[in-house]
Amino acid sequence: METKKALPWLGVLIGILGVVLFSAKAVMVKLAYAYEVDSLTLLLFRMLFALPFYVIIALTQGRVHNPAIRSKDYLWIVFFGFVGYYLAALFDFIGLQYIKAGLERIILFIYPTIVVLLSWWLFKQRIQRAQGIAILLTYMGIVIAFWDEIAISGTQTYWGAFFIVLCAIAYASYLVGSGWLIPKFGVLRFTSYAMIVSTFCVVVHYISVHGLDIAGYAPEVYAYGAALALFSTVLPSFLVSEAIERLGAANFSILGSIGPVSTIILAYLFLDEHLTLLQLVGMVIVISGVTYLSFRAKKKK
Repeated sequence: METKKALPWLGVLIGILGVVLFSAKAVMVKLAYAYEVDSLTLLLFRMLFALPFYVIIALTQGRVHNPAIRSKDYLWIVFFGFVGYYLAALFDFIGLQYIKAGLERIILFIYPTIVVLLSWWLFKQRIQRAQGIAILLTYMGIVIAFWDEIAISGTQTYWGAFFIVLCAIAYASYLVGSGWLIPKFGVLRFTSYAMIVSTFCVVVHYISVHGLDIAGYAPEVYAYGAALALFSTVLPSFLVSEAIERLGAANFSILGSIGPVSTIILAYLFLDEHLTLLQLVGMVIVISGVTYLSFRAKKKK
């Protein structure tokens, strides 16, 4: 029987499927907005439908028996669950109210370079030449795509881009800060704990704004909430974890470049979104920057 390492092509297929499903989130959110639902309510349904899966995962993982874990590590899980899955998702859903799904994915794709900048700022890690080139390329691509969209959609693009950048910063902060916790708890256990914390935060936020009533929405809203939970949250999280195990984190990061392209294709098919030539150029530049960074990281390993 062949081992996982002996089937790299299967790891690539699994990774691509995971990336595409994650990328479909923006399209489903835009489709759900057509049924008069606000970003917080849609986020609530997504998290509530996903919650049972992560509770089951957390329970089946059993008790933690790692002596390196301290009580404060659980507090850090609460913090990173708040930042990485609650704030980041909330900012993303709000931003999608103002800009196209394709542009959202292009802007959000700057998070790997934000990770580099945060590591330099917080941990004084020197920015390498390859990282500097990647940062310049990605932000140049974002500026090109962003300014061309303003000419088409007007100033509301500022608000959308602002919230998507906040989303990228929140998610990058989660990646930078949680890196030392994941080896202690394990990927599945840590992700489950963080998602449970995030769901609690979303529920508290929703109750403070809308009260306890979650009825009265169109059936399509609940359907999109369930679809977001299953196809753009739970399933891709497992697929990505499996792909990383088969391919390694460095190799998998290169597959992430498929994300913006798949979102743009799906947005064209289901939302009738069209990108201009300049926006396509910006997308190519952003993807080139992140891919270059990924290849350089792979060579150093």
